[in-house]
Amino acid sequence: MTDSDEIDLRCPQIVADNAAKGLRLRQQFGRGGTEIGVARATELKNRRNLSPSTIRRMVSYFARHEVDKKGKNYGNEDNPSAGYIAWLLWGGDEGRAWALDMKKKVGNAPDI
Repeated sequence: MTDSDEIDLRCPQIVADNAAKGLRLRQQFGRGGTEIGVARATELKNRRNLSPSTIRRMVSYFARHEVDKKGKNYGNEDNPSAGYIAWLLWGGDEGRAWALDMKKKVGNAPDI
């Protein structure tokens, strides 16, 4: 892969905004997500370049946690479920769409 082929591994602003919202809600309500989720949200919020393996982990997270969207208070801004907060930490629906798109681009590329 040449420099001109380089893929931008920074998330879109909407994904960063979702992660920041997740961090705010987690602080406010004291629930949702793990330390890994908080670390991911911090990376997303700061629009850091993510590694290919991190992109793949995001795709795996969303696949495992799709079920959380069926939980009580999912999407409730006044009393959000832990699952909703966690989903936002990983970038929300836009984060999921972006990670799936990026996974197609990075494939099984190694981390550099």
